Amino acid sequence: MALMQRGVAAATDHLPNVISPTAHAILDYITVGGFFALAIAFWRRNKRAAIGSLVCGSAELATALITDFPGGVAKVIDLPTHLRIDMGLAATAATLPDTMGFRDDPEAKWMRIMGINITANAGLTNPETGKLRRREKRAA
Repeated sequence: MALMQRGVAAATDHLPNVISPTAHAILDYITVGGFFALAIAFWRRNKRAAIGSLVCGSAELATALITDFPGGVAKVIDLPTHLRIDMGLAATAATLPDTMGFRDDPEAKWMRIMGINITANAGLTNPETGKLRRREKRAA
């Protein structure tokens, strides 16, 4: 699966960055909801997968809340830093089934899909859009 994630990252490097910071924030919060929904779905049959999903969802939520972009609350980190954290979180989500011992369970594929989702979202986001808007506001 790490190979697939690297493939997605490589593919997005050659595609235009079409996702704005606002759209990235929306997709981040949808991803958080997805992780939490998976945690609820996994809870009865696979506690390890549910806990892993809660951890990933919480990390994604915390990262989104502290980012200086629309939808962020604390404005602690900039968007390029957020995107680097996203890539690390994507790798974490994709490898968590191996780490937590549910690699062969059906829940593993959902964690890996979420990792690919985060990779694609980060890879297609234009980090410069937010900076351009701030510069335009200062000039006005």
